[in-house]
Amino acid sequence: MTSPKARLIWSPPAALVALGWAFVVGTVAFAVLTDDRAGKALVGIAALVAALLSLFGTVARPRLAADSSGVRVRGLLRRREWAWSEVNVRVVRTKRLGREVSTLELDAEDDLVVLGWLDLGVAPEDVAEALTELRI
Repeated sequence: MTSPKARLIWSPPAALVALGWAFVVGTVAFAVLTDDRAGKALVGIAALVAALLSLFGTVARPRLAADSSGVRVRGLLRRREWAWSEVNVRVVRTKRLGREVSTLELDAEDDLVVLGWLDLGVAPEDVAEALTELRI
């Protein structure tokens, strides 16, 4: 049984976020050093997308937090919070590109938040189980 003051958190994997930032540095260096104008444009777009994803992975930490009072989800610009009585937690499995993918859905009165492995750093099934134990 979890203690009443336990706080659980889940975030994107730090190594993956660091890899994203390293990719940004590498693509910017390539864009500065190359003479290929088309290559600069493509690499610049890739660097911008990677920078936005890495920024999200850096700022939205922890992505999901829970304790005995409820759950909190952090995004890039805002944080949402619900008491346990306001949110339903479930795992949804769908087929994508020929394989089964699990996502964690937090269904509140005013919002639906869908979190995957990249958001949580672990399997959504494990997070759902921990949330269920914490909620009891």
